[in-house]
Amino acid sequence: MKLCVIPARSNSKRIPKKNIKNFCGQSMIVYSIKTAIKSGCFDNVVVSTDDIKIAKIAKSFGASVPFLRPKKLASDSASVNSVLKHAIEWFNSHMQLPSEVCCIYATAPFLSPFAIRKAYNQMKRLDADYCFSATSFDYSIQRAIKITKENRIKMLNPKYIKTKSQYLEEAFHDAGQFYWGKAKSWIAEKPILSKNATAYILPRHLVQDIDTPEDWKRAELMYFALKKNKEIN
Repeated sequence: MKLCVIPARSNSKRIPKKNIKNFCGQSMIVYSIKTAIKSGCFDNVVVSTDDIKIAKIAKSFGASVPFLRPKKLASDSASVNSVLKHAIEWFNSHMQLPSEVCCIYATAPFLSPFAIRKAYNQMKRLDADYCFSATSFDYSIQRAIKITKENRIKMLNPKYIKTKSQYLEEAFHDAGQFYWGKAKSWIAEKPILSKNATAYILPRHLVQDIDTPEDWKRAELMYFALKKNKEIN
């Protein structure tokens, strides 16, 4: 069984009710639910939440909520890995142990069914523990600077001060959309960012963290532009 788990806790401090806040016409979490279902990859799309309202919305759009997440797994300190492990162990006890499990964030409105399918195939082909979404930095991180207490500039890596950007190695970062993994890897709480993982690369214009009100506004502008250009459904 291939399982999708969408973590969606109720307590969001920087953007209140972020997971069900209206984003371009519908609750944010609905995008992740619809995309997961449309991918055709999963035998079950589950929303892991501690909130009755989130559960009701999730069910109305085709997701299942077979359990409410324990409060200890709904705090700021709870890791994604622990949330996935809880869901997998619940299914192992009540139904059957999944073979592969994909964690899809509730705030991933740019995620496509195509990316989910391709990433799964990549994980299987490379026999990796995980396959997660990533994208490239749009600047050379080796030439990053910091601001001192005296409001002066200091390079983090002074040795690159005269190096042209075209000669610097390209760097990537977690795109924060989805994480495919073998069920046994989630249960063992193996680290995702490791040599046993592979990254599915997304174009930068389809990636936006949504953690602050500023992020939210930028994401809405991006969504409308992508919709207009027919790059997303």
